[in-house]
Amino acid sequence: MPFKLLLATRNKGKITEFRRILDAVAPGEIELVGLDEFPELHDVVEDGATFQENALKKAREMSRATGIPAIADDSGLCVDALGGDPGIYSARWAGSHGDDAANTAKVLDQLRDIPDAQRGAHFSCVAALYLPDGRSHCEEAHFDGWILHAPVGNQGFGYDPIFRPDGYDLSSAQMSAEEKDAISHRGKSLRAIAPHVITLLNSLG
Repeated sequence: MPFKLLLATRNKGKITEFRRILDAVAPGEIELVGLDEFPELHDVVEDGATFQENALKKAREMSRATGIPAIADDSGLCVDALGGDPGIYSARWAGSHGDDAANTAKVLDQLRDIPDAQRGAHFSCVAALYLPDGRSHCEEAHFDGWILHAPVGNQGFGYDPIFRPDGYDLSSAQMSAEEKDAISHRGKSLRAIAPHVITLLNSLG
């Protein structure tokens, strides 16, 4: 019988991506449920100073609220020319949480006069697992690339349309889900944490 694991997010794009990646690394071993099955739960205030603090807080609070193991991530775009911003504020960079178009437009405006050679950036993602008995595990991964001058492509979500991965001539919004999973920050962090998820869940008996 598969173990139940809560995906502590309401972002439909992340839920789809999490399910696809975890199903690939641990097929049939985990029953993934999202926060849509717990509409009474409040959103966690992401007030940590780092991706790890935010990811672990989300996983911890959702696990304690539901009594089942929870996995959460915190991720964001870190632009070299902006001193690492928007970073942990990526989802609300333009002021309203989750407004992808506005967030993307603000980054492009801030980089309007920045030449190609200085438009380096990376996505960072921390995946955090928290068990009801208090044990936890985190994994962090990066996805390196460059910021384009205008959005290209309609796949993915967030800043994907303006991000060109290192070694590619297309944006991450032009990549198939499988292509992106293989190299993305979220794909890397989830693949890294998956063995620990299986080990810790098995230890629950």
